[in-house]
Amino acid sequence: MSALITARNLTKRYGKKLALDEASFEIQPGRVVGLIGPNGSGKTTTLKAILGLTRFEGELSVLGMDPSKQRDALMNEVCFIADVAVLPRWLKVKDAIDFVEGVHPRFNREKAERYIAHTKLEPDMKVKAMSKGMIVQLHLALVMAIDAKLLVLDEPTLGLDILYRKQFYHNLLEDYFDENKTIIITTHQIEEVENILTDLMFIRDGKITLAASMEEIGDRYTEVMVEPQHINAANALAPMTQRSVFGKAVMLFDGASRAQLEKFGEIRTPSVADLFVATMKGSYE
Repeated sequence: MSALITARNLTKRYGKKLALDEASFEIQPGRVVGLIGPNGSGKTTTLKAILGLTRFEGELSVLGMDPSKQRDALMNEVCFIADVAVLPRWLKVKDAIDFVEGVHPRFNREKAERYIAHTKLEPDMKVKAMSKGMIVQLHLALVMAIDAKLLVLDEPTLGLDILYRKQFYHNLLEDYFDENKTIIITTHQIEEVENILTDLMFIRDGKITLAASMEEIGDRYTEVMVEPQHINAANALAPMTQRSVFGKAVMLFDGASRAQLEKFGEIRTPSVADLFVATMKGSYE
């Protein structure tokens, strides 16, 4: 299967600052990809390159097109959503539908109205009269009515509390995602997207430091709560990180044999958040 997105040596400079440093990666169709990194790591620049919003050096193909040269055609197949909590307070439901219908050729008005009919939203209701949950429902109605092959979500739930964040992702997977669509998500709320991701990409200082499926990550990385008598033997295998939990040493290993690690104590697959912290050591210093 050919990749939906292929990047080779993607480089972007803002003056003297190197925002992307020969970043290379592939994203396959029908995947939910988490693009995770610290502030200033290159996440937004990567998305801008994919969406044809910034010039770059290197090679980039999105849906078989060059975003810098074929952006208009590409945007017919792509949907981009930023913070879902931000909408003009004066905007009415019917006006939002009219607007998206006018700018996106793959928008299905009937589908949007059918989704809205199952909510408490009314055509003349303004955003200022909506609860946060209603705003999420409006965004979902607009997004799910676009038959886009690629959905890009940049910190989509930044202004929402946990209940509405969970509602957003649940509905997105239930009513939008299928094997013909690909979703890229950037977020600081790693724990909340971990269970919906099929693939993970870490970016640091403009470089892709990790790009793997969740299955590959489960096979490659192991966390061990090491029994005191095995501390020295475990340290001899050079763990990536070590922390203390309830007085016991918890070590994270990359590529070590699980059969060998089981001798040291209880093992498990690390969370994405723990893996992120381990691989980003020094980024916040």
